[in-house]
Amino acid sequence: MPRPKTHDDALRRRLLERAGELLSTEGPAAVSLRKIATDVNTSTTAVYSLFGGKPALLEALYEEAFTQFGTSLAAVPVTDDPAEDLLQIGLAYRRSALQDPQFYSVLYSKVVEHTSEMSRAAGRTFAPVINAVRRAVEQGVYLAEDPEQIAMSMWGIAHGLVSLELNGNLPPGVDAAATYELALRAHGRGWRTDTGKTL
Repeated sequence: MPRPKTHDDALRRRLLERAGELLSTEGPAAVSLRKIATDVNTSTTAVYSLFGGKPALLEALYEEAFTQFGTSLAAVPVTDDPAEDLLQIGLAYRRSALQDPQFYSVLYSKVVEHTSEMSRAAGRTFAPVINAVRRAVEQGVYLAEDPEQIAMSMWGIAHGLVSLELNGNLPPGVDAAATYELALRAHGRGWRTDTGKTL
């Protein structure tokens, strides 16, 4: 009878989640293999077996964060209304960040030197936003401006509001979800060629 596989994908996921939690709440210095292993009730041998060491674990954490986030954005259906698609991508952005805050914070950290593959992963994550804006410009829904500038401005609004929410920096009583959607709608409306539209 074969021995049970203990160093499996489930353990790998738990180790990455714990590393992300430590990184986002306590900073890079708190990310030690011994602490991560202890916190998920395994051994440092398991960490070395799965990742080969701390640098590789941090690289895997970064890649996992972009994979999870990119998958959420890419899952938004493409319709014949690119402006609405862009709004839905923005809403997916917030949902993903709130669902996996330990990974979201890693996206904007600089604890690892980015490899070319990491840069490509980041580009793939941003692609649905760029594509939706480009379609909106090509269809005459948005003003004929640089799609990347429009997309980056939306990304900045989304990141700013989500970061405020995750860090508990929104004023008391603010409806975070409603404020977020209102901001995205106002942003999209500002780029429209037909300002009479509601989005």
